[in-house]
Amino acid sequence: MKKLFFSITIACIAIASIFILNFYSYCSTPYGSIPIDITINIPEGASFKKISLLLAEKNIIRKSIRFTLLAKLENAEQRIKTGEYCMTMPMSPIAVLDKLTKGEVIIHSVTIPEGKNIFDVAKIMEEAGLGSAAGTLEKMRDPEFIKSLGIKEESLEGFLFPDTYYFSRKTVPEKILRRMVTRHNRIINTKIKKASEKKGMTIKEVLILASLVEKETARVSEKPLIAAVFLNRLKKGMRLECDPTVIYGVKLDDPNFNTRLKTKHLRKETPYNTYRIFGLPKGPICNPGLGSIQAVLNPAETDYLYFVSKNNGAHQFSETLLEHNQAVYTYQKKK
Repeated sequence: MKKLFFSITIACIAIASIFILNFYSYCSTPYGSIPIDITINIPEGASFKKISLLLAEKNIIRKSIRFTLLAKLENAEQRIKTGEYCMTMPMSPIAVLDKLTKGEVIIHSVTIPEGKNIFDVAKIMEEAGLGSAAGTLEKMRDPEFIKSLGIKEESLEGFLFPDTYYFSRKTVPEKILRRMVTRHNRIINTKIKKASEKKGMTIKEVLILASLVEKETARVSEKPLIAAVFLNRLKKGMRLECDPTVIYGVKLDDPNFNTRLKTKHLRKETPYNTYRIFGLPKGPICNPGLGSIQAVLNPAETDYLYFVSKNNGAHQFSETLLEHNQAVYTYQKKK
């Protein structure tokens, strides 16, 4: 009897050892023989069973009860994070599970270039897979959301600092916009606030002028000159007569507007038409970069009052209307 019991015990130990070794081998052995990156999206609210099936369908794991057992032993069934993952195969089941529980989702970069307005930013975010343009644009003009950011404006125009940001696919527009505004607030630091006060300008006025400068030129060397022209015109009580402000006013009514300005547009009454109003437009017309902001705070020392495009990215600057008209004839009328 003792012999039989001993034999059964040995057999059980042997079977248990084989199972343990087999289970260990399954957990630690990379699955797949071809080096390949497999992208998989773990949807919100998916059960562990559903997640296991998705992993098996993508050939990331073998369809096996051993993966479920592994998850139970690791207490991982309820700890898997949703989102988009990149599995660099071959991968062992334990490595897959570890990645899912740590939430090591794919991080996408999205770059907001200087001078883009809220319509452009919303479209860029949609193209990056970060929500719909319509939904993002709505959030950019949501009074309650804007108020929660400590901004007393009708939209986030001018407050979405141009930069490269990194987000996962499931990041909601509110979080993305909040990150951009936070970056803006870090740029508009005490030094810039003191410089604007010294110039007798509010931060809003600086942002508005910087947005005009940003839209008028991409050349770093010209930014202080453009800023000087606008500031000189303001001092003399002249209209700014800035085409990009007119375009912005039209786009607020028609976001798809992308044609050349016509006389009817210049005559259109909007808070942004600087051919019709004196002083600054109602608000920024884009999101300016630091270079344009600094140009407004440190404009060139010049008496220029006019500028016209040379059609090569540069501008011709003039002090008098006569000089300006001659430049317009040279670079615009004769083209």
